[in-house]
Amino acid sequence: MKNNLKILLIEDDMIEIMKLNRVVKSLDLKHDIVEAHNGEEALKILEKKYELPHIILLDLNMPKINGLEFLSILKKDEDLRHIPAIILTTSNNQKDLLECYKLGIAGYVLKPLKYEDYVTKIENLLAYWSINELIKLR
Repeated sequence: MKNNLKILLIEDDMIEIMKLNRVVKSLDLKHDIVEAHNGEEALKILEKKYELPHIILLDLNMPKINGLEFLSILKKDEDLRHIPAIILTTSNNQKDLLECYKLGIAGYVLKPLKYEDYVTKIENLLAYWSINELIKLR
């Protein structure tokens, strides 16, 4: 059975936010997407420990607190470190990739240029996480 996910999307590009929401809607998925436009905003959302997301989709290149800085903070927090963080980025920089895995990410997904390829990647990503047993703090 597939679970409806509560997803924290951390992305500063409004077009990328709209694109992800469009894919979820077009695939008729019932996931709840909470948006943060940078790492600082995301940390404020995560202060509500009783409303934690099941997964985090995170862009690397953002203002204020970038993706790597956000991950460092997330993984040091006892109450948050269990949340799977999946990088959703255009950066195929091997240094970024290695750094992210060292920090304990659950996945690293490159955003493809073609919309159809993006739809397929997001569909597979969300299908995978919706069949996982995830920690529910209620």
